[in-house]
Amino acid sequence: MFLEDIITSEVRIKIIVELFSETDKHLYVRELTRRVGTEINAVRRELKRLTKAGLVKKEKRGNRLYYLIKKDHPFYYELLSMVAKERGIGRKILENLNQLGKVKLAVLSSEFAEGRESEKDELDLLLVGNIDLDLLSRLVAESGREIKKDINYTVLGEEEFEYLKGRRDTFLLSFLIAPNMLLAGETSKLLSFV
Repeated sequence: MFLEDIITSEVRIKIIVELFSETDKHLYVRELTRRVGTEINAVRRELKRLTKAGLVKKEKRGNRLYYLIKKDHPFYYELLSMVAKERGIGRKILENLNQLGKVKLAVLSSEFAEGRESEKDELDLLLVGNIDLDLLSRLVAESGREIKKDINYTVLGEEEFEYLKGRRDTFLLSFLIAPNMLLAGETSKLLSFV
C-alpha cells in the first residue's frame, strides 16, 4: 500500500512528497508546479487545503509566496514516514523486501528522510537479518544516484544486532534512539533495550 491508496488527490500526493523531500527548503508555487508537472491552479488549490489543514505554512517574500512543511504538526513524523516509504530507497526496499532475504528490521534515519546531508560517520539505513547484499548494494547505489548523494548503510545479522544491543554499543544506540522511520520489522526490536 502506498500514498496513492490513501490520499485520492494525485496533485496533493506530489506536493506532499516534494515538500517532504527537503523539509528545510521553502518552495514557491511556480517551482512546485514545475516539480509536480501539473497546472498551477491545481497546485494552488491543494496548497490552500494543506495550509488550512495546518500541515503547510506560507511566507510572503517580495512578490512570491513560499511554502514549507510545518515540523510542529502533530502528524509530521507519520507523514514523513509515509513519504519515506513512497520514494527512493524506502520504496525500493519495500518493493524488494522478499527478494532481499529474511529482513527482520529495516530502519531509515529521519534526517535522511528529511533530505538533510549526513556526515560520513552517520547512518542513514540499517538492515538486520540475512540480507542479499548484492541486491541491497544495487538498490542503494541506484537510489544514491537518483538523489545525487551517498547513502550510508549497515547490515547486521540478528545475532550481531542482539549482541551489540546487549553491549549497548554507542554507534547502534545513537542511531536507534534518534528519530527513525521503520520500513520493515517490529518497533519492539528497536526499543527493547532503550
